[in-house]
Amino acid sequence: MISNLVNGLSVASQSGNSQPVFNPATGEQVDDLALSSVDEVNQAIDAAAAAAPAWAATPPLKRAGMMFKFNELLGKRADDIARAISREHGKTHDDALGEVQRGKEVVEYACGIPSLLKGEFSRNVGPQIDSFSDRQPLGVVAGITPFNFPAMVPLWMYPVAVACGNTFILKPSERDPSAVNLIAEIFHEAGFPPGVLNVVHGDKTAVDTILDSPIIQAVSFVGSTPIAEYVYQRGSASGKRVQALGGAKNHMVVLPDADMQQAAEALMGAGYGSAGERCMAISVAVPVGEKTADQLVEKLVPMVEALKVGPADDADAEMGPVITRDAKERISGLIDSGVNQGAELLVDGRSLSLQGYENGYFLGGSLFDKVTTEMDIYKQEIFGPVLSVVRANDYSEAVDMINRHEYGNGTAIFTRDGDAARDFADRIQIGMVGVNVPIPVPVAYHSFGGWKRSLFGDHSIYGPEGVHFYTRLKTITARWPSGIKDGAAYAFPTT
Repeated sequence: MISNLVNGLSVASQSGNSQPVFNPATGEQVDDLALSSVDEVNQAIDAAAAAAPAWAATPPLKRAGMMFKFNELLGKRADDIARAISREHGKTHDDALGEVQRGKEVVEYACGIPSLLKGEFSRNVGPQIDSFSDRQPLGVVAGITPFNFPAMVPLWMYPVAVACGNTFILKPSERDPSAVNLIAEIFHEAGFPPGVLNVVHGDKTAVDTILDSPIIQAVSFVGSTPIAEYVYQRGSASGKRVQALGGAKNHMVVLPDADMQQAAEALMGAGYGSAGERCMAISVAVPVGEKTADQLVEKLVPMVEALKVGPADDADAEMGPVITRDAKERISGLIDSGVNQGAELLVDGRSLSLQGYENGYFLGGSLFDKVTTEMDIYKQEIFGPVLSVVRANDYSEAVDMINRHEYGNGTAIFTRDGDAARDFADRIQIGMVGVNVPIPVPVAYHSFGGWKRSLFGDHSIYGPEGVHFYTRLKTITARWPSGIKDGAAYAFPTT
């Protein structure tokens, strides 16, 4: 039974409620996850609150020292973490290792917290008056994270929050919780005090307890748009600062001058990597012009047909299973709808069967051509190994198509034309843009976040935006007695 981690200790839930954890490659149950009660979540919140004053008073340099140790231990245990991810998520080992590395980069950024928290100082803003600013921690903060990146997304949250002087409550996905617990154990091995990071497993009961708690000051969330909107509204209503990252429908525009081989290879990795279960996956290719579309499709079809699908321990596998049987059925249903609504299914991944893994949640890659913007497979986030080709007559049509979509997470353009690339970056109403880069996830010292219904709240995640989200700005204006003139002043102060 997978337990909570509260106040530095493994704590078995007494709620009596649990759910199975499966290996998506085999369909077999590999563990049980206890689901926390309201009282158990509140116990973790109380532990974080008790630890908060001393942790906030800990010098940033000392916090950074622990973060350096945490980063070192993550590097040493990366293979173990990747295996835990693959066992419960299904992604290939190399993909899981990449996830750990991208999370680790945010830890490295958090190691620089003494510099990141430096305020500004102005001398003599008035007669012998000085003014300076300070960024102070919020107190207890929380994160609610998705199944598709069980290691990386939590590491996008709590290292920055903790480095800023906050204590943290993490509620991870119920589908693949083991990697989260393993990393939390490594976190405490690095020397962080009890109560600074607490992990509570649970369902909607745990989520609502976090959102309603008067002790928790801020909540970070990554998941689907309907749940992101719910988290934002309920958390904000209880007075919290909320950043809620939602769904996506990411387009890649291919101009006629692009290197078609390069574009096709980029689409393969971005569309089918991790079985398409990435919020930054490219799910729509937008070739400009019929000739461009024909050339691109001609290259894509044999690549998708040759896609190597298998379990994580198959060194040749390029893509693993999807997360659950329900997900497989939902994705298959959307493929059905694409066919029924008139799209051309060039490669059908629904019939894939792997010997010895017949009960696994495997799908092959599927490729649609001549998809239109009215079809469900275009409008909805499929979150599976399905790539749609939507043909655009010209560049302006491609830009308008992307800007009209309700989601605004990521996009890319492939071209050799610098003018077109610059214009695209300026005009496109999307939060993250790639130029000849199919998955433009920002590096750790920038920030990650979409626009429109892909992000609820004012702050993106990690990087400078993360520091701002997890701190409050305080500005102090000071004058000492020797500079004070006798007599009360009733006019509004000026310089």
